[in-house]
Amino acid sequence: MAQTVYTTGYQGKPLKIFITQLRQAGVDAVIDIRLRNTSHLAGYTKRDTLEFLLREGFGIGYEHRPELAPTPEILDAYQADRDWEAYIAAFLPLLEARGAEALGHDLLARHHAPCLLCAELMPEQCHRRLVAEYWVGHISGLSIVHL
Repeated sequence: MAQTVYTTGYQGKPLKIFITQLRQAGVDAVIDIRLRNTSHLAGYTKRDTLEFLLREGFGIGYEHRPELAPTPEILDAYQADRDWEAYIAAFLPLLEARGAEALGHDLLARHHAPCLLCAELMPEQCHRRLVAEYWVGHISGLSIVHL
């Protein structure tokens, strides 16, 4: 059976647009793959705030899965030099080592329309795209939609 994994970023995105996109896509769970998700700078996407908002306000599940986030070293190096190719070279083996395929199977078995969440507004240089593409390469019948 074909299944879709959605991805979204929130930087600069008003809450109304964020929630509307999730609801229109039929997302049933937000999978937070940020390394750092408790900063006051995260606004409505601060971990506990977002979990409460999604669950109580819209009936959307929430899971924080830091094993799908980069290590602090990988993230800090990328933020310092913006070398996307070096980031990919470090991050993809990390997904393999952390069992991202098995985690993908588990999440996709429990949620019919999960959405990977990260901060970057656009997916082109964001690890959520790399996670989604990794899953597509390892899990048959899966497609990606970037919100």
